[in-house]
Order: sequence, then structure tokens, then C-alpha cells
Amino acid sequence: MKKLILNDGHEIPVLGFGTYKAREQEGIDAVVSAISNGYSLIDTASIYGNEEAVGKGSQESGVAREHVYITTKLWRECLGYESTKIEFEKSLKRLKVDYLDLYLIHWPANAKNYENWQKANADSWRAMEDLQAEGRIKSIGVSNFFVEHLEALFQTARVIPSINQLEFHPGYWQQDLVEYCKMKDIVVESWSPLAKGKVFGNEVLKSIAEKHNKSVAQVCLRWVIQHQLVVIPKSSTPQRIKENMEIFDFELTDTEMDSINALPKMGFSGEMPNSWPDIVK
Repeated sequence: MKKLILNDGHEIPVLGFGTYKAREQEGIDAVVSAISNGYSLIDTASIYGNEEAVGKGSQESGVAREHVYITTKLWRECLGYESTKIEFEKSLKRLKVDYLDLYLIHWPANAKNYENWQKANADSWRAMEDLQAEGRIKSIGVSNFFVEHLEALFQTARVIPSINQLEFHPGYWQQDLVEYCKMKDIVVESWSPLAKGKVFGNEVLKSIAEKHNKSVAQVCLRWVIQHQLVVIPKSSTPQRIKENMEIFDFELTDTEMDSINALPKMGFSGEMPNSWPDIVK
């Protein structure tokens, strides 16, 4: 499995396994299936309500803890120095691990929900920096942070985020923000890489997939990693879990990459960091 080197020196696999909505036994089985098919990066979050299932699946896989890269996230309603530490301990307990490979602020604070959103983000980040210094988290990062949130964080941060996990898929790939992150040596990780299923009816993607004898999903995942990003598709179907792994035996041409880059807007979640809890359609 190809890996990217983060700005803290740690490595992250370019392809991981997302677990959103995979709960209880379904979540356990999905994680076991993913690890048995060669995934080592498993992505969850406290708000998903499945950290226990992810922890059990990791243990039941039979693969040693040090060979499973576990990511979880701090929910946006729990920001602050002390609350971050409390939430971190809860996540560890649910996952039944004694350290995390990657811990992210799931969404930045905003002016609608925090009197001083800059301080809320900075205080959480300081707690994460302290936990990293104690060796309890290997890498720390953020999710859904725009340039304004990153630049505010840089005012007080001792550690630059290693990751910014963003909505990134054909039809919505936040090019300017991604370029900014790359300039700052922050690896971008793609969530919703299949655009909530909207990619499957796209004729451009179907045509490219046919040429390579691949599925539309495989083409989309390949497109993400050829942008030098990490991607975390989710599935609970063993066949799809396996298929999503089979993206390292072909390459999209520059022309194909450009064609996908140029696709019109589709599959956007409507979620924006400065407008939560409302979803903008």
C-alpha cells in the first residue's frame, strides 16, 4: 500500500476505510472485512456512534494494534481545552486502545455557536498538542477547516495540522483550499469520494471506467489518489470493500484527470463549517 509522509514524519496509507453509519455488528463485520482485505487505515468519529464497533472489529481482525491505523474525531459541540481531553479519553475507552494514530477536530467552531470561535478551536488544538507531546496521539489534524480557520489556528499553534479532511469528489473538490493545504504541507484526506452516489450515473466517468475495465467507484478513488490525497471510501459490502482496494493496477491519463476535474457540481453534501447546525442546500 502506497503511503504519504505527514509533516510530523509519520506515514499514512493513501487508501483507508470509512465507517460512517456502520454501527453495531454491521460495523464490526465491516472493519474485520476491511482489514482482512488489506486496509490498515480505519476512520471513525465520536459522532458516528460506532467507536466500540470499530474497536471490536480491529481486535477481532487478529491484526496487531501497531499495524492498524486508527483515526477518530472530536465533535464540534465539545470544543475547549478540558472538554477535548475528556472526549479524547471517552474515545480511547470506546475504541479500547491506549493511543490514537490520528485525532482530528471534526468541524471548526463558528460564530453562530461560539462567542469566540478562534479561541474554541485554539483551546482544543492546545489540548491535542499536549496529548501528542505525551505520546497518546501520533498525529493531530483537522477536518472541514477553510483557510480562515487554519490561519486563525496558526496564530497560536505550536504544531501545524498534519491532515485536513475535506469533502472532495468529482463535482466538488475545493481546488483552492486543497492547493492552500498543500502549500502549507498539510495532507488532504477525502471524505464522500463517491459524491453520495451521484457519480454512478455520470457518462464521463462511465466512459473512463469502461476504457480501464474498472468500476466508476474505482475511477473516482484513483482520481483522488492521483491528486496526492488520502481517500477513505465506506462500504459494508465485502465485495465493494475488496473492489475499492483494487485501484493500484491502473492509472488515469492527464486528459482523463482533466475531464474529471472539469465535471459540473454534483453530490455536494450542503454542509459548511460556518453555517452549522443548518445545512445549506
